[in-house]
Amino acid sequence: MSTAPLPSTSATLHPVGLRLQGRRVVVVGGGSAGYRATAGLVHAGASVTVVSPAVVPALEAMAGSGALSWVRRPYAAGDLADAWYAVAATGDPAVDGAVADDAERARVFCTRPGAPETSSAQPAPTDAEDPPRPERGAGRVVLVGGGPGDPGLITVRGQQALSRADVVVVDNLGPRALVAGLRPGVGIVDASKLPRGRAMPQEEINARLVEHARAGRLVVRLKGGDPFVFGRGMEELVACTAAGVPVEIVPGVTSAVAVPGLAGVPVTHRGLTHEFVVVSGHVPPGHPLSLVDWSAIGRLRGTVVVLMGVENAAAIAAALVEHGRPPGTPVAVVTDGTTATQRTVRTTLEHLGTTMRDEDVRPPAVWVVGEVVRLAAQDVPAPADASCAAQRTVRG
Repeated sequence: MSTAPLPSTSATLHPVGLRLQGRRVVVVGGGSAGYRATAGLVHAGASVTVVSPAVVPALEAMAGSGALSWVRRPYAAGDLADAWYAVAATGDPAVDGAVADDAERARVFCTRPGAPETSSAQPAPTDAEDPPRPERGAGRVVLVGGGPGDPGLITVRGQQALSRADVVVVDNLGPRALVAGLRPGVGIVDASKLPRGRAMPQEEINARLVEHARAGRLVVRLKGGDPFVFGRGMEELVACTAAGVPVEIVPGVTSAVAVPGLAGVPVTHRGLTHEFVVVSGHVPPGHPLSLVDWSAIGRLRGTVVVLMGVENAAAIAAALVEHGRPPGTPVAVVTDGTTATQRTVRTTLEHLGTTMRDEDVRPPAVWVVGEVVRLAAQDVPAPADASCAAQRTVRG
């Protein structure tokens, strides 16, 4: 039973921002409300701990990448120790109340998404709360490319769609901070596909889009990069069209070009290369499901950009060498592109597999093959934003 004094619902809120960079924050709850809160906190640079027996796939992906710590059990007294801020987001009034009570006693400000009137802190309102809403019955789907990760790289049209959305169906590679800025009450559907892990089947994603649109909702399908660059955007467009659901397409900035560029690697350069090709590396050369002509790719003189190719990097590099690329061809591997943890490692085709292992490269990563890699400065200074956080050259 809640015993701590609750904030008055009529109390005037004092507008203030929290500088949480490097400070411990505890989020209790691993569902969509917990994900929404965590996305914004991680973007703010907080040291986030999520306490929950289970979490949605997007939070699991963030834990796997080291973006947060996951305590896999129910909330217990003492979990708020040394915290600067807490979020009670289990959806269970008893548990959320216990978190709020503990926070009150510890003098830790706490937000309860399910009961904001009892929260000692409330998220600041966003611009998304003001736009006019579409009339009920005008259900439709907007396929939005969110860009490679930095929320500032979404298009104006994409941001407008998010500000008006009733439901957002989001990938784990979509810009997380955008989820945190959605209007209160917006439904969030986690449609993450984790590498070799949990994944919502594409058929279920299609069905959710159609279901919500037919209920008269404005549904935004928020995807990382561009919807039509290995994003299955066309499958979703076809499914919605077949069901009679209106669809709008909002292209996005693709990581295939933006991520190398932010690492100082242009995919083309005058007098050096007249072509570049973007390849999916999710299956290795020789695999029955592979549609890539690796012999043709190996004979190209231009730039090769590989997406989703961490696990199969060694096999792909070997195929490129087998079909004509010199073993010493330079390669740049960029992880977590456009985010605060962006890192660039440079190596060569012959040493790519070893480099991936020794440098513990994990998805998401983009790697670039070709002479354009030599154009990148040996030490790219980190700008005021999060780009180009680290550069390292690995030589065989």
